[in-house]
This record gives sequence, C-alpha cells and structure tokens, in this order.
Amino acid sequence: MEFTVEHAPGYTVIAGTGRLNMVRAPKLREVVAEVVAAGHHHVVLDMAGVEFVDSSGLGALIGCLKLTRQAGGDLRIAAVNDQVRMVLKLTGMDRVLTPYGSVQETFPDA
Repeated sequence: MEFTVEHAPGYTVIAGTGRLNMVRAPKLREVVAEVVAAGHHHVVLDMAGVEFVDSSGLGALIGCLKLTRQAGGDLRIAAVNDQVRMVLKLTGMDRVLTPYGSVQETFPDA
C-alpha cells in the first residue's frame, strides 16, 4: 500500500492505494504520526484507492484517530468502497469513524 500526503487549507489529506491489512497497517500509523508531529492535526484519509480493509487495518484507523484527537485534532475517512463500508458497519466502527462521500465533505469549514 502506498500513501501520498497533500496539505490543504485546514487539513491534510493522506491518500492510500491497495489493501489496508496487517502488512500495511503499520505504515499508515507511521505516516499519520509524521503528519501529526509536523503540526497537522486535522487529517483526512482518502480511501478511494483502498480495495480492502481487515481487522489490522481497522486497528490502524482507530490508532490514527486516537493520535489525532490526542493532538487536539481529528481523523476523518472519505470515499470508502462497499467492502470497507460493510466492514465498518459490521464492526460498529461507522459510529466512530463516519465515512464521508468525498474529501471535501470532511471538513466543510476549512
């Protein structure tokens, strides 16, 4: 899984492609930690290119959410596919990490 980071006014977008699984989850945590350490506490994870998420991927998402919130910010996810949406719903994680339709919808006041 590859990640790109792009700074927008008011938030930072991290876009991922591939499968968010036990192999790639640590890399997501690392990228989010670097972004937060650089002072960017409002993070959007653009998941348009993410094909699959497993339990390790969910754990990484929650860890990243916790990291951003401890820094006084927030993590939001956008453009999830049907598989990811189903996993979020089945686990109840959609109540903690609300999936947004697009990156622009995540922080509308930014």
